[in-house]
Amino acid sequence: MKYRYLVSLFPLIIFIACSEPRQEPLYEQLSLEEITIEKLTAGYENGDYTIEQVVQAYLQRIEEIDRNVPGLNSVITINEFALQTAAELDEELQNGSLRGPLHGVPVLLKDNIDTYDMPTTAGSRFLEGSIPPEDAFIVKRLRDEGAIILGKTNLSEWANFHSSFSSSGWSGLGGQVNNPYEISRNPCGSSSGSGVAASANLAAVTIGTETNGSIVCPANANGVVGFKPTVGLWSRTGIIPISYTTDSAGPMTRTVRDAAVLLGALAGPDDRDELSKESEGHMYDDYTQFLNENGLEGKRIGFFTGPMGSHFRVDSLMYQAVRDFEKQGADIIEIDAIKGQNIGGDAFRVLLYEFKDGLNNYFVSLGDDAPIRSIEELAEKTREMEIEIEQFDRSLIFQAAEAGDLDSEEYLSSLENMLLYSRQEGIDRVMDEYNLDAIISPTGSPAWKSDPIMGDNFRLSSSSPSARAGYPIITLPMGSIDGLPVGISIFGRAWSEPLLLEIAYAYEQTTNHRLVPRFLD
Repeated sequence: MKYRYLVSLFPLIIFIACSEPRQEPLYEQLSLEEITIEKLTAGYENGDYTIEQVVQAYLQRIEEIDRNVPGLNSVITINEFALQTAAELDEELQNGSLRGPLHGVPVLLKDNIDTYDMPTTAGSRFLEGSIPPEDAFIVKRLRDEGAIILGKTNLSEWANFHSSFSSSGWSGLGGQVNNPYEISRNPCGSSSGSGVAASANLAAVTIGTETNGSIVCPANANGVVGFKPTVGLWSRTGIIPISYTTDSAGPMTRTVRDAAVLLGALAGPDDRDELSKESEGHMYDDYTQFLNENGLEGKRIGFFTGPMGSHFRVDSLMYQAVRDFEKQGADIIEIDAIKGQNIGGDAFRVLLYEFKDGLNNYFVSLGDDAPIRSIEELAEKTREMEIEIEQFDRSLIFQAAEAGDLDSEEYLSSLENMLLYSRQEGIDRVMDEYNLDAIISPTGSPAWKSDPIMGDNFRLSSSSPSARAGYPIITLPMGSIDGLPVGISIFGRAWSEPLLLEIAYAYEQTTNHRLVPRFLD
């Protein structure tokens, strides 16, 4: 019996003896998991690794866990010049030249942000292969600061402004982005790929864009920090638009500090974006100066309870967060409403009109090689290509194509109402009335199962008040439910980024709710 057992094990013993030991991936050799900008740049300075090695490690990791099936599908394009750029930046470091705080930092960009050396598609088949003539303003700033653009991330097509319902993270060109905590679950959107890539450590940091919830919702579902700044703090030139009034790009990172570093590196006026000129006198080159571990002491915080009651386990996490705020010295004041009038219809009409105008201007910016000349042509081609309307109905594209111009009375009236009741009669009024420093609320629910037939299953959201006002909002993890992260949002007045960062950092440092994903299938 004893010998029979040994014989049966013999093939296994031979297999183990002959098998080569698993070669540790370069990503693990360099200890890049959860690395921060500060630690990454310290590693360059200490000679622990080169920029080229780090870029190679991230590219290998993208190939290993993003593109294999079932993978995350968060990266839609790889920058073929990334390694060459890394070698050039290594040489600059060796010669004693440091461009800025992002020197050698690998970044992934949402694929509605123009890059002169890669296609920018918004996830649409109609823009497949479309390479803009120049970088977006913020991409130029990234390159000037020494950042390396690793590639572009998949997204909800047209930043999720295309159909009456859809599956967040799905695009006709890129397919469905998957959640890194559990592959079958949704990443939320529209900055789905950026949120997933940041969470899965596919880059040091990523950048998303938001009109209403498109940074904070995927940050919530993917357990990262998402920051949509005041509209105008970052230029929007070279970003495929939805709304001139409410669009903004912003950081998606694993820590509040990294969000602060990125925020300052790209803040500032751009002559081609009128709203960005308003940032003068309100912006800082370095937002890390506002990070304070005792930043909640003495703060008056409004607790917006409107989104509560939709998911009892999210409510439990939120009440625990409130207790954590109080333990750190904050006074919490419950508020059940922010605006005094329902402006959802006005906000939707503003999006339709501005999407049409903005998209038409973007197509013009592509020059003679533009694959589409107008939103009317986009609507026509969409109707002709059955595969485009087979998955979702594309009704928003059709409605926007029929909208009037920005001189129409309907548009101007809707814009005036939206801004009045979200700003003076909204966030500003509430904060004045209760003498608040900021407002908190749950960001969203845990990630739902992706469903291409029935679409998204949103349970709650708190992004609309800040989104419609064009005011800043930051979200960061406040816990998890059965291994799925849930975030808390902190928002406030225009240009209150320093205050929001101070509050978020203090909460993050005492709770540390960031959960590293394990890619469960």
